[in-house]
Amino acid sequence: MFQRSFFHIFPIIAGILLSSGSCLQTTGWSEVDKILKEIHEPVFPAKEYLITDYQALGDGLFDCTGAINKAIAACHENGGGKVIVPEGIFLTGAIHLKSNVNLHLEEGARLTFTTDPRAYLPLVVTRWEGVDCYNYSPLIYANGAENIAVTGKGILDGQANSGNWWIWKGRKEYGLSPDVPVQLVNEGRKRLLMFEQTHTPLEDRIMGDGGYLRPPFLQFYNCRSILVADVTVLNAPFWVIHPVMSENIIVRGVNIDSHGPNNDGCNPESSKNVLIENCIFDTGDDCIAIKSGRNNDGRRWNIPSENIVVRNCTMKNGHGGLVIGSEVSGGCRNVFVQDCVMDSPELERALRIKTNSLRGGIIENIYMRNVTVGEVKEAVIKINCMYEMKPGESGQHPPVIRNIFITGVSSKKSNYAIYLHGIEGLNCISDVHISNCTFEGVKEPFRLEDADDLDLDQISINGKIYGSTQQFAGN
Repeated sequence: MFQRSFFHIFPIIAGILLSSGSCLQTTGWSEVDKILKEIHEPVFPAKEYLITDYQALGDGLFDCTGAINKAIAACHENGGGKVIVPEGIFLTGAIHLKSNVNLHLEEGARLTFTTDPRAYLPLVVTRWEGVDCYNYSPLIYANGAENIAVTGKGILDGQANSGNWWIWKGRKEYGLSPDVPVQLVNEGRKRLLMFEQTHTPLEDRIMGDGGYLRPPFLQFYNCRSILVADVTVLNAPFWVIHPVMSENIIVRGVNIDSHGPNNDGCNPESSKNVLIENCIFDTGDDCIAIKSGRNNDGRRWNIPSENIVVRNCTMKNGHGGLVIGSEVSGGCRNVFVQDCVMDSPELERALRIKTNSLRGGIIENIYMRNVTVGEVKEAVIKINCMYEMKPGESGQHPPVIRNIFITGVSSKKSNYAIYLHGIEGLNCISDVHISNCTFEGVKEPFRLEDADDLDLDQISINGKIYGSTQQFAGN
């Protein structure tokens, strides 16, 4: 049911809007080639360092943490190259990448990561749900490195499940037990958010033991020239691939199969010039979620995520296929999504933008074309400016969402085709242009709440055509 269930544009104004939108859509896509020219795949010297030469054993029992990190250090100190993980099962704790190192998993190689939190000490500088802190090391971590990669046909297995890391979510469906009371889990997260709210200096934001913040799988913090290619990633404790304040990033041919809580597939955060292509996402949360810091931390850094190209990817289970937010206080701009397939009874949305007036952020120049959507649970396209807001709650940082261009999207089944949820009294969603799309099997074509700046051109919903000059109410 619409709260503002009308759409009215006079023909002359509509023609101007349509002309302007078409122009912006055409010129916008021309930026893709410029972005791709700024993204360069890292190149490594032709030197190899076999981890078994540093006493690693591929029996799945021996702790190879020291051996792997020694091989990485030797490679780095000698000018760089490829650190080889051969066929076998290698048990490890935290792996820290260094500049000019390609961690390469040969076919048949499997890195299994221990679930003992002590293996991810000492604490490192990290960002957790958009808030900066010291916490357990991500399973694979780099800070301030350049020219780094994780590649190969092998498997990265975080071994997370409802008997270890996922318990820290604090929910029964993820194995919560009296050993980890929910109040302790909640208090840890509340303490982290208090650090952000009170502008606590980073050096005093100590989490780790008792904080119950699960580490990301791969995190690249303040790094340049990053490649993640061809690996399969399983069973992450938390977010899977997480570049933070990084540039020149390629994620290519990666297969992510991880169904735990907050198991986002790839989260570029406050990062620039990113290419994500030919990947498969089968996740417990958003497949790709673009972020830029939460609330005060995001505004303090004021680093948007920008110039991001997503193409030829497959999105299966997850909360959303391509998502922006919710921690997007630093803003997001220039995102291009094309030639993807998104389809699963457990995929909730195809394109999702989520934020609120506490988090704010300017989200602009978002483009999607030639995307095939099979089934989604809720809406094919959803923009929500009231995400996680309680009734009557309001903030001082209303978001700005503008210049959204969607064309050539088709879907077979959904509750809604288009769902826009703005903020009462504010025009926080504007210039949404949707053209040449076909939505079938839709229960309710539109849901518009405090948002009506929607330009439609040749949209078919259950066989009914909607155009930019058409007036309609309800369904």
